[in-house]
Amino acid sequence: MRKTNLGTLRRRSTSLFITLTFLVLAVTGVVAFVGPFSIGVVGLHALMGFLFIGIVGLHVLNNIRPLKGYTHGRAIWAVLVITGGLTALFYFQPGPVKTLLGLSGNLGPAVDRFEISDDRMVYRYRPLPDYRMELTVKAGPSFDAANPPDFAIWLENQGAYHIKTLHGPDTADAVGLPYWSFKRKGWEQAKREAEEMGEIDVVSSPTPNGSFDPADYILPADPENSTPCKLLIEINQRGDAHANNPDQASLVYSVEIDPRHPKAFQTLDLVGYPKREDDDGKEAWALYFVDDTFGSALDLIDSALLTIERGEP
Repeated sequence: MRKTNLGTLRRRSTSLFITLTFLVLAVTGVVAFVGPFSIGVVGLHALMGFLFIGIVGLHVLNNIRPLKGYTHGRAIWAVLVITGGLTALFYFQPGPVKTLLGLSGNLGPAVDRFEISDDRMVYRYRPLPDYRMELTVKAGPSFDAANPPDFAIWLENQGAYHIKTLHGPDTADAVGLPYWSFKRKGWEQAKREAEEMGEIDVVSSPTPNGSFDPADYILPADPENSTPCKLLIEINQRGDAHANNPDQASLVYSVEIDPRHPKAFQTLDLVGYPKREDDDGKEAWALYFVDDTFGSALDLIDSALLTIERGEP
């Protein structure tokens, strides 16, 4: 019986390394694509990829002569064209490639996502693997996806102070959302003052019974001793006249989140429209009940549903 020549120890070791590292890369690549983002899986895939590059370099050195022979002939040109074409296709990501990538469950390291389509806006917030918040705003008859309204989502504590903006426009584009803009400016000012005092995590005069850390409300270490917070959205379609009102004001919707008694599904209620007031010469904004000056603005949103899923603390 003829014995197969397995080559030198270096060749055999290189081939085995290639096989095993390829197996790890294949498994972690599939897991990273179909599963949620995991720094452990992605880190393993990336670092093993670097190792694979070095081992392939050894493989090239071991087989430099036959590889040189492969470059003579038409096959090399076909391989170059196919490889170059696929590289450009995957880099620039035309529609079909993006659709394929969209099937992945790996949304990357970002903790939130905002998507808008013809019939809804969806905000997803996942600060931890075992906690998922999703706000689905179903569009009403007045909603125009081609010219979407201004939109902001944020959290407030029980003192009605801004905790965290989950999604909002750039400050320069916040003209149509005065209520959120006012709240956010107050939070930024209070935070600056707290930083100057060196007490970033404690109660300050502008934020009674509250903290600057949103995790204290969203992911409290002890839900039984936590305090509820509110999720609010402000929406405004600029220039939408109705009857004698040349531009309807923004509308604010809200729902309470109580970590002590979490509900999987909650709907947001319309709580009013903002109106500027003077508080001893200082700017202030309050919410007023919606009256008959509003029409199409009430149809921007058909419904807003908040879904929270969390594991055991």
